[in-house]
Amino acid sequence: MRITKEKRQENHDRIVAIASEMFRERGFDGVGVADLMERAGLTHGGFYNHFASKEALIAEASAKGFVETSDRYAGYAVGEMIDAYVSRAHRDARGKGCPAAALSGEAARLPEGTRAVFGDGIEGLVAALQANLAQNNTNARAQAISLLAQAVGAVVLSRACPDASALADEILDTCRADCHATLAERR
Repeated sequence: MRITKEKRQENHDRIVAIASEMFRERGFDGVGVADLMERAGLTHGGFYNHFASKEALIAEASAKGFVETSDRYAGYAVGEMIDAYVSRAHRDARGKGCPAAALSGEAARLPEGTRAVFGDGIEGLVAALQANLAQNNTNARAQAISLLAQAVGAVVLSRACPDASALADEILDTCRADCHATLAERR
C-alpha cells in the first residue's frame, strides 16, 4: 500500500522528533534504529525509506534540537536565558534540553558533516546571545561565546554528578552566579 507524500512527510518528521529526544536522552550510540522505529510506530525496514544512514538521521535530529533550543529561548533577555539554561529543570530534562549540553562530547567524534550541524547550531546560539549583548558592547561576540561555554559546561558537569548530590546543584548555582556577575560587569 502506497502512502501519500503528506503521510510520508508526517512519518519522517515524527522519526526526527523522536530521534532528537532519544539521542539527547540516551546518546547517539544508546539509540538503535529498531527501537526508534518501534517508538515511532513504524517498521525497522522503513527507516531506509527516510534516511540513507543513521548518521543522516543524527544530523537532522541534532539540527532539530538546536532549532528547538533557539526557539525556547527566543525573546529572553540574556540573564533570563542564563537562569533557564543553567538550571536544575534543564539539567533534568535531558531529552528536551539543548543538544550542545547533551551531545557535544559525542559529536566531537563524529564525521565532519555532523560536526558541521553542531557548529551551525552552536553558532546560532552564540549569535542570539551576541545580539542581546550588542548594545554598546564591542566585546559582545567574545562574551557570548564565554557565557555559552560556561552555561553548557555547567549543565554537562552537573549531569555527570548524581542527581541528588549537593555538587550537582552547586555547579549550577556557582556558574549561574558567575554568568550574572559577568553580565553586571558589562554594564
